[in-house]
Amino acid sequence: MQLNFETPLDSLTAYLHRQGWIATSDRVTALEKPGEGNMNMVLRAVTEQGSIILKQANPFVQKYPSIPAPTERAKVEYLFYHLLQSTTAIQDFLPQLVGFDAVNHLIAVQDLGHSADFSFIYKKENTLHENTLLEITSFLSLLHNITFDQTTTSQFPSNLALRTLNHQHLFVYPFLENNGFDLDTVQMGLQALSLQFKTNRVLKTSLHALGELYLSIGTTLLHGDYYPGSWLKSATGFKVIDPEFCYFGNAAYDIGILIAHLKMAQLPSSSIDLVFSHYKKPKGFDQHLALQFAGVEMLRRMIGLAQLPLDLTLEEKAKLLAEAKDMVLS
Repeated sequence: MQLNFETPLDSLTAYLHRQGWIATSDRVTALEKPGEGNMNMVLRAVTEQGSIILKQANPFVQKYPSIPAPTERAKVEYLFYHLLQSTTAIQDFLPQLVGFDAVNHLIAVQDLGHSADFSFIYKKENTLHENTLLEITSFLSLLHNITFDQTTTSQFPSNLALRTLNHQHLFVYPFLENNGFDLDTVQMGLQALSLQFKTNRVLKTSLHALGELYLSIGTTLLHGDYYPGSWLKSATGFKVIDPEFCYFGNAAYDIGILIAHLKMAQLPSSSIDLVFSHYKKPKGFDQHLALQFAGVEMLRRMIGLAQLPLDLTLEEKAKLLAEAKDMVLS
């Protein structure tokens, strides 16, 4: 089964019946785009009796088809949901798992309705309410403090193929002087601004060390891509989606990604303080390392390929980039 928005509804209905994901008395009546998917083909199958979200991992990045990507990410995402099914508290934050088709690299989850992600926070006129920020932080507190036995930890996929791809776009590609991506097409003057970071050998040495740490294995289950595009504002409250980058690693990475996006959204420093004070730190948590990872994420989001709808002038980006560099080097 190859998913796209031209998939015949009768064929999709028959497939969902075979998988046992909808009742035999039900049928698909329409296909919708539930949101902006970067990595995968994602669609909402509307049926006579409800709806379901289908997510297929193709052997490339959906948003950038020229970039190969491992299809195993679908299995990793399925295992994340499966592993957390028995943890009641964290289930409140996640869509329910419906099923997984390993042959077609396809996962089915509960439809959370016509929800919006949190990309709106990048606009200057928007912010995050304190209660919402506490929920965003609480999810990581719960996730990072779940204790798994050694067998579970050792048998969970390392997700190394996808993390290696991510590593290139976090720690390598943005800092190549001639990477083929003209940043002036994003914002005039950004290309020249980026050169001071692309030519900084001390920065690159620190990036290499942090990159090696990112690729290593740890004991904490991470979401792996904890940014506003993975947060949903649904009718039933705050939800978290898209854990295909998950792995057992260092908790500082998830927190660092969160902090980076709060800074790029220009939230006040009190919001950062709130995260660190409310976050239930697992044993061995390194706040300094979290800030270093935050710096990396800020740099790559502003001078790398994975651009965001940031509401920032060139001068504001220059200030944030300088802060990010200092965070990495601190």
